[in-house]
Amino acid sequence: MTTQLDSAILLISCPDAQGLVCAVTEFILKYGGNIVDLEQHVDREENVFFMRLEWDLAQFSLPREQISESFHQLVGQKRHMAFQLFFSRDVPRMAVFVSKTSHCLFDILSRYQSGQWKVDIPLVVSNHEDLRTLVENHGIKFVFMDMNNMSKAEAEEQQLKILKEHKVNFIVLARYMQILSANFIDHYPNRVINIHHSFLPAFAGAKPYHNAYERGVKIIGATSHYVTSELDAGPIIEQDVVHVRHSDSIQDLVRKGQDNEKVVLSRAIYHHLNRAVLVHNNRTLVFS
Repeated sequence: MTTQLDSAILLISCPDAQGLVCAVTEFILKYGGNIVDLEQHVDREENVFFMRLEWDLAQFSLPREQISESFHQLVGQKRHMAFQLFFSRDVPRMAVFVSKTSHCLFDILSRYQSGQWKVDIPLVVSNHEDLRTLVENHGIKFVFMDMNNMSKAEAEEQQLKILKEHKVNFIVLARYMQILSANFIDHYPNRVINIHHSFLPAFAGAKPYHNAYERGVKIIGATSHYVTSELDAGPIIEQDVVHVRHSDSIQDLVRKGQDNEKVVLSRAIYHHLNRAVLVHNNRTLVFS
């Protein structure tokens, strides 16, 4: 996928039918657009068509603010398309929520500072003070929420206000050990990314590595998913596993698992930043 261009990206889903690719590409051609990336898939079980399409806006004659409505009127409406439109030059604003565990946050800040991701991080929110110095040394605002002196509802109300003030587009839970309410999640549907230290749906809960050790597994995994009101059951974006041996201790599993968590979470964030994830019925399509 091209990220250096001034481009537009469409994510589309609709009932499958003949001529869908032609209809979409003809719309782009009509206004002088040059397609730089196209991937499509048909779910034959549900008879649903999916597409991710990106095109160069350099010669595109339709103003950006008119693209969505024009596409809906000329293409999407008659084919019952659900679609999302993005522009590559719009830089997403990501908030990170953390508790005490730091390995995922270290990895995120490293990729952010190195310019690996096209993203702004205006703030990090935490229910502990432990990581304040790390965050502030990177020039990022640190927001401490004292959960012992306020109710969950009060804390989330303050968090939502702060996120709105900083124009946050999506949230990453980098081992944030608090459960978000359905009300909070409703403000960011499919825009809260979590990392779970297990290959879901196996070994859900707070101590999956201990459970895996007791079960004598030969692989452990990590899962990054969008957060829904059903705990640890949101649409999965990225997963991976590492092999373990009978001689590995619980501490070895934790060490190997944390290395894996960082990579899995970073991949999920990358997919989201590149507008490559399409959610359908609690499943995701992750386009390459």
